[in-house]
Amino acid sequence: MEKLYLHVFSLLLVICLFPQLIKSQDDDYVRQPPRGVIFTHHTSSDEDPQQVHISLVGKDHMRVSWVTESKHVKSIVEYGKESGMYNGKATGEHTSYKYFLYSSGKIHHVTIGPLEPATTYFYRCGGSGPEFSFKTPPQKLPLEFAVAGDLGQTEWTNSTLQHIGSMDYDVLLLPGDLSYADTQQPLWDSFGRIVEPYASKRPWMVTEGNHEVESIPIINPTGFKAYNARWPMPYQESGSTSNLYYSFEVAGTHVIMLGSYADFDAKSDQYKWLQADLAKIDRKVTPWIVVLLHAPWYNTNSAHKGEGESMRKAMEKLLYNARVDVVFAGHVHAYERFTRVYNNEADPCGPVYMTIGDGGNREGLALKFENPASPLSLYREPSFGHGRLRVLNETHAFWGWHRNNESNSVVKDQVWLESLSSSKTCMKSGSQKVGSSSVNDEL
Repeated sequence: MEKLYLHVFSLLLVICLFPQLIKSQDDDYVRQPPRGVIFTHHTSSDEDPQQVHISLVGKDHMRVSWVTESKHVKSIVEYGKESGMYNGKATGEHTSYKYFLYSSGKIHHVTIGPLEPATTYFYRCGGSGPEFSFKTPPQKLPLEFAVAGDLGQTEWTNSTLQHIGSMDYDVLLLPGDLSYADTQQPLWDSFGRIVEPYASKRPWMVTEGNHEVESIPIINPTGFKAYNARWPMPYQESGSTSNLYYSFEVAGTHVIMLGSYADFDAKSDQYKWLQADLAKIDRKVTPWIVVLLHAPWYNTNSAHKGEGESMRKAMEKLLYNARVDVVFAGHVHAYERFTRVYNNEADPCGPVYMTIGDGGNREGLALKFENPASPLSLYREPSFGHGRLRVLNETHAFWGWHRNNESNSVVKDQVWLESLSSSKTCMKSGSQKVGSSSVNDEL
């Protein structure tokens, strides 16, 4: 009965939210409607791990997370550098939760390490079951991030994931809206199974979106019950008191994950944490600063227009003074890249803002951009896809946005970025030890 309900729910959503086909302004590419929601079911033993995914914890540790239907499986991970040879073993913790009539499986979280950089490790969860493997990120540049927001679990999601997995990368960044469960808790399990082939091989670092809130009086008044139970991030290691916002460092890059749905005014814990976190960054050690959040601060699409404005007014100056290089957002189901901006004006010392909420969600694309286009907006397109940020060295990075053309991934926007830490002008005018950069649109 539960499976039938989910399939009917999916069909109704696709019918109600079916967008018209439109052509791109730059060519004859015809965007397809949102494809159906994919439901995956666990077919192995109740003791076998499912929904396996990994995330970074500190400079040389990894958190392994998975779910078992059996409550008797131990929260242990065995690991080593050779297949079947596990000379390392760690014990972690487990949790579970209830949501109306739904009861989750046993959710395991085990931190393993210390691990060597740029090294492949083989691991097994719970003392039995299949073997998985992952590769740790490099300790030094170059480094490559895959970036995809608003994933969901449709056939478009599968296309995006296949394109991401077809080319190597070190860390995936996801600016919110993971499963689109929207209180339908079995969809969290289905999403975990869909992303497992990718999230078990490379660390996935995520922040929350509006579809993670799932707040209901009495049952879940504060929201994020499923998200926090299933996708814990290294917030404590970065001095945060909430899983909704945190930071981490990897190979010369400081990544900050902000919470669009946590308090963010000047008196809030998040604001004070961000202020302290930015003050600790040494741009000589980590020359790049990348920020992710869900609701975009800059947006020329009619979808969700202005929803990030209050957060922008509260926090933008902090990012500007710290000379943040790039800010990624989701929420709007399209791709858009801005020039360097501060306070609604082009500014060579401001971040490059990008919206990349085009991972493959069931709600379809945000087709209506404002016309004429703002001079701040350099490229925009309502298509599904993902992005790649390759940080080559201390001064330069290369960004490319890959559109989903059916079975192919086509690069439609690309640009060189120069770290703000390399600009003496912005370094002098900033309030911290930071630098500046420029964006070269002509390659």
